[in-house]
Amino acid sequence: MVISTTETDSREILSSTFASRYVRAAIPRFKMPDNSMPKEAAYQVINDELMLDGNPRLNLASFVTTWMEPECDKLVMASINKNYVDMDEYPVTTELQNRCVNMIAHLFNTPVADDKTAVGVGTVGSSEAIMLAGLAFKRKWQQKRKEQGKPYDKPNIVTGANVQVCWEKFARYFEVELKEVKLEQGYYVMNPVKAVELVDENTICVAAILGSTLTGEFEDVKLLHDLLTKKNEETGWDTPIHVDAASGGFIAPFLYPDLEWDFRLPLVKSINVSGHKYGLVYAGVGWVVWRTKDDLPDELVFHINYLGSDQPTFTLNFSKGSSQIIAQYYQFIRLGFEGYKNIMENCMGNARALREGLEKTGRFEILSKDVGVPLVAFSLKDSSAHTVFEISEGLRKFGWIVPAYTMPANAENVAVLRVVVREDFSRSLVERLISHIEEVLKEIESLPSRVSTKTAHVIPMVNETQGDKPLKKSVRETQEEVTRHWKRFVKGRRAGAC
Repeated sequence: MVISTTETDSREILSSTFASRYVRAAIPRFKMPDNSMPKEAAYQVINDELMLDGNPRLNLASFVTTWMEPECDKLVMASINKNYVDMDEYPVTTELQNRCVNMIAHLFNTPVADDKTAVGVGTVGSSEAIMLAGLAFKRKWQQKRKEQGKPYDKPNIVTGANVQVCWEKFARYFEVELKEVKLEQGYYVMNPVKAVELVDENTICVAAILGSTLTGEFEDVKLLHDLLTKKNEETGWDTPIHVDAASGGFIAPFLYPDLEWDFRLPLVKSINVSGHKYGLVYAGVGWVVWRTKDDLPDELVFHINYLGSDQPTFTLNFSKGSSQIIAQYYQFIRLGFEGYKNIMENCMGNARALREGLEKTGRFEILSKDVGVPLVAFSLKDSSAHTVFEISEGLRKFGWIVPAYTMPANAENVAVLRVVVREDFSRSLVERLISHIEEVLKEIESLPSRVSTKTAHVIPMVNETQGDKPLKKSVRETQEEVTRHWKRFVKGRRAGAC
């Protein structure tokens, strides 16, 4: 029977009991239902399920913006039905994107004159932006190798082991060897000296990270630039630099204006940044800008005319919404340089407050640095009885989502918690989080040690035995064993936004 919403009391339709009863009879779990349902019932069913999601503002794992002003929300909803690629139909939206590109390029000290148009494009995030920048480097390198009559089938890219997974995707999808600089305990970013040592004639670029996902630390782009310049002079190569500023691109210009990491360094040819992180826009927008037009090969730019006029396009996808582009422009003109600076200073102040609160407990070692993205990465000073994974799990009951993870290659035995401080993470929430962490610490201390439980069942390896009896492990060996166990446990849970 089809239920008419004009004849049925809306309160009855919106009741959770009605919706669940209707759905149990109508919706198979793994295929589209055979029959329709009232719009109110469909809304209620989905709304009820979404209640089980975490609270975005308490998701301290994510760098992605979770709050914007109501006026910006209105603009987003008003433009949600606009397809950005229809440039001829929506010329003002296209103009707003171009203005955003120019503003970002000049924020990054592009050598393009103020009255000239910068070279860049809006993307769905930094992942797409990195793919586009990587393709430009690969094609430029191939062109030069062909002109020199040299092989061009084995390109490589040099990064640190701390890069976001999108770099691994680029390398695998576009057949580029990824040469990673391994991390060291106590040094969790790419070492510029070791990075330059890995550079050879097949290196299409060196990727530096301005704001490591792991600790928020800025890599030393200036030192990398100077070392690479010297190597280029010695070898005759012209290996360039790309800066992945997904997290730090909207931090450094406002908090560290004298820090040289951008187009002030001649070898920096392209930069990506995430608008949906500290650009203060909801998820779905990133940007990539090039130093000059010559750094983006013309053959990668497509021209289409079937939407009404000649339109150049350089993206991996085609259709996408206009809302985030418009929201980015709103934030730029609404906040201006002063507004962004105030917000970033406030975020850093809250990060310092959190850091100080954690230090007062006497239980944690802070791994994040004072200069970088406003986040706090910290580990337990003593994890012989309990681990950071238990703390992460315990905070869930308060609604907090605080990730626990192990460091990449050569620092795998270090397990940390990380709290990303965003615009909507207020000082009162900082204080509440600290008190909840203290409660969790007291609670897990009253429980049996999971560490001893796990390690008691670890089967000794050949080199861990003496005859038929296992050798007694040191505290360090026990911690490393536990870390390996938890690393396997959380491996399938990892997720990231770029």
